Parts: sequence; C-alpha cells; structure tokens
Amino acid sequence: MWLASLIINSLSVLCGLAMLWQLPSIKRTSPYQSTEKADTKAVSVIIPAYNESKRLLPLLESLNSQTSQPLEILVVDDHSTDGTGPLAASLGCKVILADPVEPGWIGKSRACWSGAKNARGSTLVFLDADTRLEHPEALTELVAAFAQQGKKGILSVQPYHHVKKRYESFSAIFNIIVLSGLNRFSILGNRIKGTGAFGPCLICSQEDYFSTGGHQAVRAAVLDDLALGNLFASHQLPVACVSGRGVISFRMYPEGFGHLFEGWTKNFATASSSTHPFVLTLIILWIGGGFSTLGALIWSLMVHSPLELLSASLVVLAYLAVFLFQARRAGNFHWVVLIFYPLHVLFFAILFTWSLYLTKIRRSVSWRGRNIQV
Repeated sequence: MWLASLIINSLSVLCGLAMLWQLPSIKRTSPYQSTEKADTKAVSVIIPAYNESKRLLPLLESLNSQTSQPLEILVVDDHSTDGTGPLAASLGCKVILADPVEPGWIGKSRACWSGAKNARGSTLVFLDADTRLEHPEALTELVAAFAQQGKKGILSVQPYHHVKKRYESFSAIFNIIVLSGLNRFSILGNRIKGTGAFGPCLICSQEDYFSTGGHQAVRAAVLDDLALGNLFASHQLPVACVSGRGVISFRMYPEGFGHLFEGWTKNFATASSSTHPFVLTLIILWIGGGFSTLGALIWSLMVHSPLELLSASLVVLAYLAVFLFQARRAGNFHWVVLIFYPLHVLFFAILFTWSLYLTKIRRSVSWRGRNIQV
C-alpha cells in the first residue's frame, strides 16, 4: 500500500509538470527591438465594457501612455449603469453604445461585434476592461508579434495575473488550468490539436475577422474565446496562443472573494469539454494529487513509520514546488497562500461541482447582476 501510494502521488506531481510543459511568451516569440517598431497607426483597440468604471481606468491610462499610439480606442459601453461610458469619454476614448440585447447573443460577443463594425483600423485589438499594458512599448510588442505571423489569423495572449490582496491568490489553480486547457502547452506539444483562444487579449485583421463572421458567428457560444479560436481554425487561419508576461497583465475580481467565486463559476465546467482527453487526464491526476499527497502524509504520521513519513514528506514538497512553479508562471500569487495547496484543490473541487450544477442542470449563471442562460 505504501509503495502504491508513493507511485500514484509521484505520478500526480509529474502530471502537474506535463500538463503545462512549455509556455511561450510574447518576448520569446517575437523579440522586440526598439529600432524596428511595428506600425500601430492602423490599429483599432476595442474594449467591451459592462459596469467597468472601477476597473477600466488602469487600462485606459496604460493605453494613453503608449509611445506609439493606436489609430483609435473604442470603448463599447454594453448598457452600463455605473458611468463607464462617461469615464471612458473623459479620457479621450470614442464611446460606442453596444447593439440592443437580442435573443441568441450570449456574453460579450455582442459588444465586441458592435466595436468591430465601427472600427476603422485594419488591425483589431480586443482587450478586456480588466487588462493593463505593462510598459509604454507593450502595444508595439503585441502588434509586432502579430505581424510576425503574417498578420493572419488570431494572436491570443493570456495576461499575467497581478494580485494585490491575498484572497486573490485562490485564482492560481484556475489560471494554471486555463493555460493547460487549450491543449497547446502540454508535454506532447503540437502532437495534439490545440483548441480555442485566450479571451482577454485577441489580435486579428479586420479582413479575417469579417470573412469568418467574427463574434457574430459565435454569438450563441457560452465561451466566445474558445469558439472564436475554433472558428478561425476552421477557416484554415492560424491561431497562436502565448503568455503576456511582461507585456500585458490583468487583475481579476478585486471586489472580494464572493465576486471571485461567482466569476470562476461562470461557465468553468463548460470549458472542460473542449480539453483533449490526454490533457484532461493529466489535470485530473494532478488535482487528485492535491488530496492524496496530504492524505499520505497524515497516514504516515499515524502509523509512525519513518520511511513512510520521509517519502510522504518529499512528495508533498515536490507537489508544492510544482504548484508554486506553475502558479508563478501564471501570476504573482502570494506564496504564503499557495503553500496551503490542499485548500486550493478543495476550493477548486467545490467550485467546479457548483459550476457543473449551474451549467448542466440549472443551465443559467449569474454575472454582475445579469442572468445568463447557457
């Protein structure tokens, strides 16, 4: 029993590495050189926003501080009630009211589509309202990376998660799984087919966007980012997914723990259906190890076996080291919170179960006062 437990727990540690084996970044994919600036004058930045007055300011300030300015910054006010539109207008943005709510449209697709229809640039950069460009050359680096792939398809960038309050570190496990779940970064690499795209930062050409149908074509999708990536791929257009560490970041759910729970609950279980069976197996085994490694340590203390205690302790430390490593690749999460990894795994299990109930049985979720049918 002891040997079997050691093997299983060691396997869970290895799965934690294998499911997120590589993570390319903007700088690694497209090294920025100040003497070869990309042209941002043909760029329309589109920001869908619903009640984002408390989160929009850092993004707009970071855009206004860019060395090379875009052609336009379009904030699509999705019928907000908190002054989002006037705030954006006061900072020099062009504010567009999203199209009226119609049956069949889910999530932010309608706002993105409204922005794209009004954009003048040949390159469209969709940014979530909670993102922020990290330095004055960040937009140039993003556009340069898109130019490097021939300005075709989608460049999808997952922002680095910056946290300020310790409860926000409970997002770490979800960020790791989001990165793993697109099937692109496992130990098998390109040998399995990638799926979807990251939603917070998407770059594409106006031509490709409208030729595929853009957000209008995925208007009924619960997860518009996954659907949009698959839509472009179905048209034989490249979909590149990279980490935005050092270039673009976001701060999710600063309003409190309840908001964090509600935000991650929304559609999280639905996303698992698009994950490749191999990667999903790695994730399940890794999650399971969060319980079994602690259980083995407790058992070794009860049986008073020095050998079992030593092996269980080493496996616990190895699991923690992998968790810390993967978490720091996704965000600047507080290590003091991360060392209690069984609590993170338990939180994930509870939230995932609740998400399954909402999306598969009740078939509706709540988000910022809106009831969304899924």
